Amino acid sequence: MTVTQERVRRPQPRAAGPRPDDHGALKRAVGRNLTAYGFLCAALICFALFSWYPMVREVVLSFQENNFVDPGKWVGFDNFRNVIEDPAFRQAWLNTAVFSGLALVVGYAVPFVLAVVLNELKHAKAYLRFVVYLPVMLPPAVAVLLFKWFYDPGAGLFNQVLGAFGLPALSWLDSTSTALVSLVLVSTWMNLGTGTLIYLAALQSIPGDLYESAELDGAGMFRRIWHVTIPQTKLILLVMLLLQVVATMQVFIEPYLLTGGGPENATVTVAYLMYQYAFNFGDFGGGSALGLMLMVVLMTFSAIYLRVSREAER
Repeated sequence: MTVTQERVRRPQPRAAGPRPDDHGALKRAVGRNLTAYGFLCAALICFALFSWYPMVREVVLSFQENNFVDPGKWVGFDNFRNVIEDPAFRQAWLNTAVFSGLALVVGYAVPFVLAVVLNELKHAKAYLRFVVYLPVMLPPAVAVLLFKWFYDPGAGLFNQVLGAFGLPALSWLDSTSTALVSLVLVSTWMNLGTGTLIYLAALQSIPGDLYESAELDGAGMFRRIWHVTIPQTKLILLVMLLLQVVATMQVFIEPYLLTGGGPENATVTVAYLMYQYAFNFGDFGGGSALGLMLMVVLMTFSAIYLRVSREAER
């Protein structure tokens, strides 16, 4: 082949400018982006209406005297002073802190232990997972009212079980020493399935080679859990700890439906006191002030927690 023929056959560079099919690709890309932005705008609108706007509105209401009947009046920090001077204020924070602590001891550890047990089972795994997750599928009000019957001092299931063993009946919800613990048991049972399945998914992502190596080194079950399972699930354990504290600090439905804050304010929580201020007393400013204080406490805890966890990962 001569040099002249090679020059003739060699493809010539195209002139600058869009190709005919470039317009179709551009239209398809714009269409895809418009669809994505459309879905994103819908999500942003939902967040703005149902999450961000109520938070901003709460901040504004906390500095107003407002009952949604008369025009709102700015009162500065008077709502905060009135709430702090309320005798139930300190008791509500104490009950909330005790509830969160008990829920961490019971509701944080039990799902993890149950997930480890389910992960070790060889048979009936699907059935047992369904049984564990079943309480989550019940509406919260139904689950709480079910436990209200369990706690009934007369024909309640728990007292019948105690009577079968010759033990005296307990006033589960009417005693200041057992009322808050009873609420913790209800909350733990209601949320047990979610935590268990999350932990179980994390356990199943651990490579089996690690367990095999631990077994070859002579590690027993507890040593495998301590040296393999917990380090491999450290991230999910930290995330669940944060979510657990944030959720338990906002407990409301259990004291509202089971005890009404009693006996003797033993189960009044911050969220329940917010409800009383807003809907029982008609003081939406005081309720918003309580909500703002709770939000600040949770944000501070979350910021400290995230900082400490990041430093621990370094």
